[in-house]
Amino acid sequence: MSELKKIQTTDGHRIDCTIPDGETDVIDASYLMLFPALIDPHVHFRTPGAEYKEDWTTASKAAIRGGVTTVLDMPNNSPSCSTIFTLDAKEELVQKQLLEAKIPLRHAFYLGADKRHLQEIPQLSHRVAGLKIYMGSSTGELLVDDPSALLDAFQICAENDLLVAVHAEDEALLKERGELYSGRSDPAVHSKIRSPEVAAIAVEQAIRLAEKTKARLYIAHVSSSAELALIRAAKKQGLAVYAETTPHHLFLDESAYETLGTLALVNPPLRSKKEQEALWEAIHDETIDTIGTDHAPHTLEEKKKPYGSAPSGFPSIEFYFPLLLNAYAEKRLSLEQIVSLTHTRPQEIFRLPLNDDIVAVDLEIERTIEASMIRSKAGWSPYLGRTLKGWPIYTACQGRLFDLAKL
Repeated sequence: MSELKKIQTTDGHRIDCTIPDGETDVIDASYLMLFPALIDPHVHFRTPGAEYKEDWTTASKAAIRGGVTTVLDMPNNSPSCSTIFTLDAKEELVQKQLLEAKIPLRHAFYLGADKRHLQEIPQLSHRVAGLKIYMGSSTGELLVDDPSALLDAFQICAENDLLVAVHAEDEALLKERGELYSGRSDPAVHSKIRSPEVAAIAVEQAIRLAEKTKARLYIAHVSSSAELALIRAAKKQGLAVYAETTPHHLFLDESAYETLGTLALVNPPLRSKKEQEALWEAIHDETIDTIGTDHAPHTLEEKKKPYGSAPSGFPSIEFYFPLLLNAYAEKRLSLEQIVSLTHTRPQEIFRLPLNDDIVAVDLEIERTIEASMIRSKAGWSPYLGRTLKGWPIYTACQGRLFDLAKL
């Protein structure tokens, strides 16, 4: 077994941490700090159907490098993960890829809402992390914008005690604004088409459905003050409504279009610095419960296409912990807040079993993000060139200790 000697915990104690990995390694960890391993409640690992962008052999390494040992994977695959058959097939493929990677990454899948297959939800409610509903078009073919189908989906989830997770953008307003700005081809128009109002209308609708049906509601990638106001009110009302934000909405803003162009495209889009500050305030008043990376790799070739052809989304999972640790170094976050956002609250909301996975961090080391560090198959990052203080050094997953310098 491996032993991390005299490692410091986030509450100031020093302990010897033992990992039953079959090795006989004693490591001086007196310069490291111990965190519970991170849970990423929002990833797109692209299996099945788009393994040329990412698969679980590459994504699992990226996750472990980022201190993440549990991921919840989205259903907008090809084919979409929306039936018993597609869920079984996806699990079989993922298990093969994890065996190939030799990484025992903990995982669960979302079931995709498809109004043709809502009757399958009760049979699968005990096997999935939640039902993912795309209220507005994004990547893939899953879309439920029919009010009757939405109500049915929420009601079925409430009856089966299954969490509803929503991509909250209003499809009708999205189309209307797309036509309004149809003459523009600069990437920054993406943030105008998918405005905060587009998100807020859908959030309001989702909250009304949650109130009516008593379903538990998880709102993915919250990005604006308008959404936050609705979520705050719902929480004060006592509704089981939970909010996730992303690293890119915390650490990138609309100015990124100037340097990244179409590489900065994501749904919902990057917002103004004022909206970004509202997210930080919502972390501090605990309106925001979790941080999900929305790790959504595309190839660099795809992302460099002109606006209108370039897809939305980018890789994020291996650098989101260093981004948060750097925010701690800048006194924007406490260690307790990082643990809550990346471990405690996701575990509670998704009712995940307790585990002993850990990540050991050097809070003092500074590194500049370079392409050579990237393990995601995408091979690029919107954070290239950033210097961050605080990096994971070791990650332990299911009793195996990974030296991240060797992974």
